[in-house]
Amino acid sequence: MNGADKAALRKTALIRRAAARDPARDAAACGRLLTLLTPCLGRPAAGYMPMRDEIDPRPAMARLAAIGPVGVPVIVGMGQALAFHRWTPDCAMQPGRFGAQVPCAQTPIVPQVVIVPLVAFDRSGTRLGYGGGFYDRTLAALRAAGPVLAVGLAYGAQELANLPADPTDQPLDAIVTEDAVILPTGSLPALP
Repeated sequence: MNGADKAALRKTALIRRAAARDPARDAAACGRLLTLLTPCLGRPAAGYMPMRDEIDPRPAMARLAAIGPVGVPVIVGMGQALAFHRWTPDCAMQPGRFGAQVPCAQTPIVPQVVIVPLVAFDRSGTRLGYGGGFYDRTLAALRAAGPVLAVGLAYGAQELANLPADPTDQPLDAIVTEDAVILPTGSLPALP
């Protein structure tokens, strides 16, 4: 599939995501996310600061941060993996690259659980992002160092059938929506 086809899929998915945007759906998805992550409580985790019409994971991140370290992504540079800086619900934030908020204090963490934003997903765990490849590079680097659980957080309306996957695309281990938890392989990978 060429870039124009992926651009068309992104456009469709972004329209669907905007139409699905609803704080009640965000709360339902965060509740399902916390239930899924119960076995991982206390492990270093990473969420994200919502932009555009993304589901807001901060309520789930706050619960995780009460038990263990939580980070948010920081763009280091184009073509590079993301760094993660420690986040707490009350930490001072500032604008980062592309407008995402990042912690003012630059305390790095290495997550074992990564909550991943996305534009679209399919049932096989394929994720369509914004096209920069940041999460693919990041998940590849984290997985090269040890087991990592990658959980996509999305509205059910963002599901598309049979998304194209490039060789560098990193699959999601689970996708959580307001209505479901999807496990592409049937179970979560074990973390040490």
